[in-house]
Amino acid sequence: MAHQDLPERESMEFDVVIVGAGPAGLAAAIRLKQCAAEAGSDISVVVLEKGSEVGAHILSGAVIDPIALDRLLPEWRGEDTPIKTPVTEDVFLFLGPAGSVRLPNLLMPKLMDNHGNFVVSLGNVCRWLAAKAEALGVEIYPGFAASEVLYDEAGRVIGVATGDMGLGRDGEPKDGFTRGMALLGKYVLIGEGARGSLAKDLVRRYSLDAGREPPKFGIGLKELWVVDPAKHRPGLVQHSFGWPLDMKTGGGSFLYHLEDNQVVVGFVVHLNYQNPWLSPFEEFQRFKTHPAIRGVFEGAKRISYGARAITEGGWQSVPRLTFPGGALIGCSAGFVNVPRIKGSHNAMLSGMLAAEKIAAALAAGRANDEVVEIETEWRASAVGRDLWKVRNVKPLWSKLGTLGGVALGGLDMWMNERLGFSLFGTLGHGKPDHATLAPAATMPRIDYPKPDGRISFDRLSSVFLSNTNHEEDQPVHLKVKDMSTQRADEFGTYAGPSNRYCPAGVYEWVEKNGDPVFVINAQNCVHCKTCDIKDPNQNITWTTPEGGGGPNYPNM
Repeated sequence: MAHQDLPERESMEFDVVIVGAGPAGLAAAIRLKQCAAEAGSDISVVVLEKGSEVGAHILSGAVIDPIALDRLLPEWRGEDTPIKTPVTEDVFLFLGPAGSVRLPNLLMPKLMDNHGNFVVSLGNVCRWLAAKAEALGVEIYPGFAASEVLYDEAGRVIGVATGDMGLGRDGEPKDGFTRGMALLGKYVLIGEGARGSLAKDLVRRYSLDAGREPPKFGIGLKELWVVDPAKHRPGLVQHSFGWPLDMKTGGGSFLYHLEDNQVVVGFVVHLNYQNPWLSPFEEFQRFKTHPAIRGVFEGAKRISYGARAITEGGWQSVPRLTFPGGALIGCSAGFVNVPRIKGSHNAMLSGMLAAEKIAAALAAGRANDEVVEIETEWRASAVGRDLWKVRNVKPLWSKLGTLGGVALGGLDMWMNERLGFSLFGTLGHGKPDHATLAPAATMPRIDYPKPDGRISFDRLSSVFLSNTNHEEDQPVHLKVKDMSTQRADEFGTYAGPSNRYCPAGVYEWVEKNGDPVFVINAQNCVHCKTCDIKDPNQNITWTTPEGGGGPNYPNM
C-alpha cells in the first residue's frame, strides 16, 4: 500500500501536546495544570510516551537534587513517595589498575557535595509524577511513539503524529494494521531525552544550533543489584575516575546504595573517545572487577541492566529552545551538569519554565507562535546558573585528558563558585563525537577478559535483563543511509566500531561468501541512541519503532 493510499489519520486536539513522560515532560504537564488552576481556567494537556508504561525507558543514576521538586510539589516531603534514601556519605575515588586513592571531600567544590540530595530510581519517580499529573487531569498515553512532527503551510509546528502500528518488515500493512493518530496542539513540547529523533529534525529544520558548539554525549551503562545486607550502606554515593579507562579517555563510575539492599552501579564513557577498539560495555564489566569495587558484588544478584546516551555539551551546546509552535525541554535540549552527573533537576526546571511561559501565552490568546520568552530567560534561571559554573569542565577534560582536565576543571569550578568568573572564559568543545575516532590501524587493540558470569557478564544475558522486546515483523527502525559507505569506512577504516559501541549487540559484521555483511539485530535495541551519535559517517539514523517496543526497566 503506497503512502498516499493509507487511510487519513484520526486527530485529537489539545492546548498542549508533550512528547516524552520523563522528568521534563511530566513536570511541564503538572505545572501547566497548576498555572491554569491559579488563573481559574483550564489547559488541556496530553503526554505521549513511547515506552510500554511510564518509566519503562527511564534510565538514570540517579542522585537527584530536590530543587525542582520543592518548587513543583512543595508538599512532597510529607507524602509517601519513591524518594526515600537521603545521601549519607560522599566518596570520590581515583582508581589505578590495582589500587585506589580517596580524594579528600574538602578539595571538592561545594556544588559537588551531595548533602541534601536523594538516591532514587528515576523510573519510579516518573511513575509517581505521572500519577500526580493524571490526578490534575493530564492525559498520558504510554505505548505511543511520536514519530513525526506536523507543520502547517506557514511552517509552524501544529502537533505530532504517532507511528503506524502493524506494518510488516517490508513496510506493507499486516492484518490488524492501525494508522497513527495526529495529536494537534496550540503548542508542542519536545521532551524525548538525549538525541531524540524529533528534536534532531527540529534542530535541523529551524537551525536551532546556529552559533552553538556541537552537542556532546556520553554513554551511561547501569546495573541494579541486590547485595548482602552486611555490605549495604543506604545513602552511600561513590564516584570514581581512572582505571579501566586510559588517561586520554573521559569517563567514570557511579555506585549508589538505595533502600532494600539495592545497589546501582554504572559507568559513563564520553563518546569523544578515539580508539575504535574500545567497548564501553566491556570497560564497565572490567571496572566491576577492581579490588576496590568487586567486594560489594560478591555473593550478590544482578537484577537489571540498561544503557542510555547522556547529554554532555552543557552551556555552550544548548540549542535555541524555541521554534514556531513549541520548545525543546529537558535532555532534548541538553541540561545535564556533567561533573555533578545530574540532569533530572534541570530537566524538571526547564519543563516548568516552558509551562509557565506557554500558560501565559495561551491566556493571552496566542497559539502556534514562538514563545521566545522560554529561550530568552533560561540562561538567567536556576538551570542557567547551574550550567554556567561548570561550562569548562568537559572541554578541559577533552583537551587535557583525565588528570589535567579533572584538576583544572575542579579549580575552574572553585573560581566560578567563589569569584564568579573563569580564567578560561568559555571554552569550545571542538569536534562532534562522530568525528573523533582514529583509524583502527593506528590505535592499540584492547583485549577484554572473558566474563565470569558472577561479577562480569556478556551483552546478551545483559540485554535479557533489560526486558527488551520489539515486534519482530516490523520495519527495521535503525536506518543505514549507504551500505557501501558502511562497508568501506565504518568497517574498512575503523574496523566496525558499531560492534563495540552498541551496548546491546545490535550490530555485527559477519562474513558471507568472503565479504563482510552488516547485520542489524534491531529487536535487541535498548534505545540508547549511541549509534546515531557515534557512527563516524553519521550513516545510521535511529527512528522510532512501534510504540511500546524497547526496554522495560522496572526500577531503573
